[in-house]
Amino acid sequence: MSVIEKAQPISAGEPAKALWISTVAFTLCFAVWTIFAIIGIRIKQELGLNEAEFGLLVGTPVFTGSLVRIVLGIWTGRYGGRLVYTLTMLAAALATFLLSYAHTYTQMLIAGLGVGLAGGSFAVGVAYVSPFFPAKKQGTALGIFGAGNVGAAVTKFAAPFVLIAWGWQAVAEIWAVGLALMAIVFWFTTTDDPAYRLRREHGIASKSLAQEFAPLRNIRVWRFSLYYFFAFGGFVALSLWLPRYLVGVYGFNLETAGMIAAAYSIPGSIFRAFGGVLSDKKGARSVMYAMFAVSAMATLILSLPAATITPAIFIVIIFVLGFFMSLGKAAVYKHIPAYYPESVGAVGGVVGMMGGLGGFILPIAFGLLKDMTGLWSSCFLLLFAIVAISLIWMHLSVKQLSRREYSAPVAAA
Repeated sequence: MSVIEKAQPISAGEPAKALWISTVAFTLCFAVWTIFAIIGIRIKQELGLNEAEFGLLVGTPVFTGSLVRIVLGIWTGRYGGRLVYTLTMLAAALATFLLSYAHTYTQMLIAGLGVGLAGGSFAVGVAYVSPFFPAKKQGTALGIFGAGNVGAAVTKFAAPFVLIAWGWQAVAEIWAVGLALMAIVFWFTTTDDPAYRLRREHGIASKSLAQEFAPLRNIRVWRFSLYYFFAFGGFVALSLWLPRYLVGVYGFNLETAGMIAAAYSIPGSIFRAFGGVLSDKKGARSVMYAMFAVSAMATLILSLPAATITPAIFIVIIFVLGFFMSLGKAAVYKHIPAYYPESVGAVGGVVGMMGGLGGFILPIAFGLLKDMTGLWSSCFLLLFAIVAISLIWMHLSVKQLSRREYSAPVAAA
């Protein structure tokens, strides 16, 4: 029996309202989470940062936003997504506003820790939205919610104009005010999710930490984490790496390379909603197989020496890769409420954390491989290895599960 069936009836428009307001909120959170991608360039110039210091500044919110997803996911289960989501947005807005008053590198890193809370909102949103929908519609709902990744493109397009007109401090202040207003709107226009409402109405005690983390002993959770490390982490990493790749390999100017990277990230985020619909209709497992198969072919082709692939062919293949990665992002999260309906916060937090860490670790690995091998295409060879391992692991797990399902009725007979 689903959470919706157990809890008191909810109004017809309540799930849709919760979904769309949560998606808008996540879009603004993601725009704030990636703010250093634009203002970090000006800060680097003002402080005279070297490449390592700049990389740490840009990566700090990504790193902390990934780690905090576990805690926020658990808190959502204990205190309800409406409260935790609102407080997360307010805290991230405060840190982003204070960033505009930072003058030293250390102060900016500390502010970046708070900015990273905006990225942790993903785990809150997943645990908040999923109980509003029955299992057959959760893939679509979470796919639409995850399309809030497009917030990164909002920052890439809008922040440069604000920065040029009023300075990077204005970007931080305007983004902070927008997120704070969204937190207020969210609090006054949404209701508690059915799962939290059910626990509160029946006086069900919160799980202990041991109970919260119990599902993490299941190897399946870490298999899902690897999938998301590639689907989300790889997608974010390529969004960050593409400008450097296009400039280094094909001699594009930075403006053109940046626009291509932005164009890559927008449909790649929006099509996540389509991946949710497909996961509901065709099954998340089928979508995952398609994602890994196409991704394996694409990354294998792109692993060839870069000079053998024309710019036009490269752009076509990279967009195909991004499209299927977006489908895979939705399919991974379709699995979580299906397998762990009572632990969506904790499991979703861990899987989301691993995906976020992929966005932090992979660009660093791409740079190290380029320095070690001298090959620009080495980044795609690394992605191919991750895809191959994921595909083999998933296929073996599916075969093992099929044998169990077949043997169970035979044993009963």
